[in-house]
Amino acid sequence: MGARGCGRKSFEWEPVMRCALLLFLVLLRPWAPVSAQGKPLEGFDAYVTRSMAAWKVPGLAVAIVRNDSVVLAKGYGVRTLGKPDPVDAHTLFAIGSSSKAFTAMAVAMLVDQGKVKWDDRATNYLPELQLYDPYATRELTVRDLLTHRSGLTAADLILYAEHMTRDSALHQVRYVKPAYSFRSHFGYSNLMYLAAGQLTARVTRASWDDVVRQRIFIPLGMTASNTSVTPLNRLPDVATPHEEVDDTVRAIPYFNIDAIGPAGSINSNALDMAQWVRFQLAGGKVGGKPLISAAAFQETHTPQTVVPLEGFWKLAAEDAHLLNYGMGWFLHDYKGRGVVQHGGNIDGMSALVGMLPEEKTGIVVLSNLGGNDLTYALMYRVFDAYLKQPAKDWSAVFLKASREAQTQAKAERKKTEAQRVPGTSPSLSPEKYAGMYTDTLNGDAVVRREKPGLVLQYGTLVADLAHWQYDTFQATWRQRRLGKSYVTFTLDATGKVDKMNVVDLAEFRRKPEVADTTPGIRLAQAELPRYTGSFASPSLPITAEVQLVDGQLKLTVPGQPVYTLVPVTATRFRLTGDEVQAGFFLEYTIDGGTVQRVTLVQPDPQPALTLVPKRAAGR
Repeated sequence: MGARGCGRKSFEWEPVMRCALLLFLVLLRPWAPVSAQGKPLEGFDAYVTRSMAAWKVPGLAVAIVRNDSVVLAKGYGVRTLGKPDPVDAHTLFAIGSSSKAFTAMAVAMLVDQGKVKWDDRATNYLPELQLYDPYATRELTVRDLLTHRSGLTAADLILYAEHMTRDSALHQVRYVKPAYSFRSHFGYSNLMYLAAGQLTARVTRASWDDVVRQRIFIPLGMTASNTSVTPLNRLPDVATPHEEVDDTVRAIPYFNIDAIGPAGSINSNALDMAQWVRFQLAGGKVGGKPLISAAAFQETHTPQTVVPLEGFWKLAAEDAHLLNYGMGWFLHDYKGRGVVQHGGNIDGMSALVGMLPEEKTGIVVLSNLGGNDLTYALMYRVFDAYLKQPAKDWSAVFLKASREAQTQAKAERKKTEAQRVPGTSPSLSPEKYAGMYTDTLNGDAVVRREKPGLVLQYGTLVADLAHWQYDTFQATWRQRRLGKSYVTFTLDATGKVDKMNVVDLAEFRRKPEVADTTPGIRLAQAELPRYTGSFASPSLPITAEVQLVDGQLKLTVPGQPVYTLVPVTATRFRLTGDEVQAGFFLEYTIDGGTVQRVTLVQPDPQPALTLVPKRAAGR
């Protein structure tokens, strides 16, 4: 079944008239997909199937574009392991960070319209945006948002705080300490792409989701694509995410990252993504007509930030002399040709969009196994085929590197286990570690007592804590794909828990217990006036006043919030209010129906403070 791309010199068995007819039909329906394999792709199906087995990938979809034709759009394997439903060209997958190029294009379209300028300060459009460094806040430009040079790195624990809105997540940027000096180094930041998406929303007065849908999906004919996992359970052809856990591939739930959607929440299929590739290879045109100016489009493909050729990139940018980041794209060379590509990895899914613009060739690979690099292997396999390079088993090359990394990680875990100090015990009983913890960047986490031990929860993440050594516990995540990590508690000078460090993720500070607002006794309204009055310290410049407001006793101390007094006994009141720490009381000494003094009782090690009625203090 095959159309080989009319206009090439070799027609082989195809009659000239058939070629002319096919060309006529393609012109009439410029986005019509063609599923066929020509000579460069001979054996490609078998190679994909064989490689999927080696990588344990349940399902995969591929689209290949050549000279503005979709020469392959096909699915392999199954949507869900253990179920027969096959992957096809219509099956939806999460594309993860391959979404970033859509956000960059949305911004470029606003630049093209004159509504935004690349080198305007980002705060011109997002006045509430703040970075940790005031200088960086002031100098941060729209271009900086899209080029990973703000000085920030991932800070991705916040991805699991599903309760956050995009605005609240963006607010947290001010608490992310920079890993590098501003504009000095490539630092991959999802939060900056969130900011770019929110910028498009602010300028257009529509959501980022609507901007992408109206300005990109609809004009390109990407009718199946969306920007959230929310509707997926109602759709008929959707791939299930999978992760390898304990050497076994298992299905896992979809991961909702709507809070930072502009960084990676798009779901699409091979056919739709082929239209995205055609648009990119056509320089921003659809059906021969520009959707964006050549200048604005080309800026997204122009090197902006140097990326060090080290670590994973030594393999993923094979043969490259230089590696750069544009806007939503990694840019490098391969066999004398420029490459424009971006991967996407999210829990249970891996994707890749790769193009050779000079060759008018591009590929999309979507897979339902997290963290696999078969996507890159297939990209290079196709590039080699069209560049007439000797066939190379890229799958074996990337798989070897992946297994070596896994072996090294296992060795590191064994090394950590060997350093464990046996026979130690926690400093405190388990319930003493339970409570609320907070971090300015990531928000709240809770540790609760559950037999036989402790449980840590942050957003959707839950881990069982088992004592490891001293005040360090091993966390076994119930999301088994995350494996195990360590949680270390730090005690303050009083021997109470002060901090909780979730190793390699975040450090949380113990949140004071909020005072109980349940009264111990009920006091008649007629009794309350006798507790009111002004009180002062006989020796310190401290005053306080108790008033009856709307039927409740209120304590006012200059420079502090107003406290509500909740009766525990007839002479002892608990101080309550917004996030008032437990352990504060006001005790009355009453003789003959007259208040002689009040004592402010504070949690250890703070001293109690005695105040007397002002009339007594003045004598």
